[in-house]
Amino acid sequence: MTTQTWIITGASRGFGRALAESALAAGDHVVAAVRRPESVADLEAQYPDTCLIATFDARDVAAAADLVRDTLERFGQLDVLVNNAGRVVVGAVEEVSDAQLRALMELHLFGPAALVRAALPAMRERGTGTIVQMSSQGGRTSFPGVSAYSASKFALEGWSEALAGEVAPFGIRVMLVEPSRFRTGFNRGDVVEFAEPSAAYRDVLANVRADMAGVDGRQEGDPARAAEIIVSLAHGEEVPLRLPLGREAVERVSRAYRRGLEEVERWAETARSADFAGVPASVRPV
Repeated sequence: MTTQTWIITGASRGFGRALAESALAAGDHVVAAVRRPESVADLEAQYPDTCLIATFDARDVAAAADLVRDTLERFGQLDVLVNNAGRVVVGAVEEVSDAQLRALMELHLFGPAALVRAALPAMRERGTGTIVQMSSQGGRTSFPGVSAYSASKFALEGWSEALAGEVAPFGIRVMLVEPSRFRTGFNRGDVVEFAEPSAAYRDVLANVRADMAGVDGRQEGDPARAAEIIVSLAHGEEVPLRLPLGREAVERVSRAYRRGLEEVERWAETARSADFAGVPASVRPV
């Protein structure tokens, strides 16, 4: 395989760590962008010529350009950008504060957007590149208690779908990865954040809170296997725009599509009646 250079945010654990290990094992170059450099010091020690540690906070939009510049100075090119850093806030809409909602938007949308903008000029110049956006099955379908998380992932997906159409003419690919439950540490007590429960929603969300708090270490998804799939696709000739990962993700996302189509079809005549009578459909560029 041709050697590729990766930037991976949130590479200290979970999917990011697994992706870094898989790409390095495949002979690629990896820039591990992390808040705590010591968390990936072993990778740099094992792969001193192909691994670069970059101190980076994925929410710091001003630091994106420097991260790309350092990558190009060290390895001369950028082939794969992985926006992976993420976390979750669990709580009802009335329980989650504006600050908590904005923090997730900064981490899951504004940070990745800044890094993509910084990476695109180098990718366009070479006429190649792959942008991997780590979304979630919660980026296609939501449920009570995760409104803030899903809102940020839905936003990332909409932004990335438009991006894919804009950069395809330059040979750049976009892949949204939508995992189900994987043993990444995502549900660890020091990672998942719970909004202060209110009396009104305490019983409504009791099972959701218990599930999110108690699933760590019991998830069915294997991060190492997921990383192998993503690395293989990045080296391949074709990537899907959306890739549900894990059996649960395939089933839940499929149900969401079917449910959405059924609802559109049920209300189609009512919806069509909103148009001016006798006016033909407009010709659109997309």
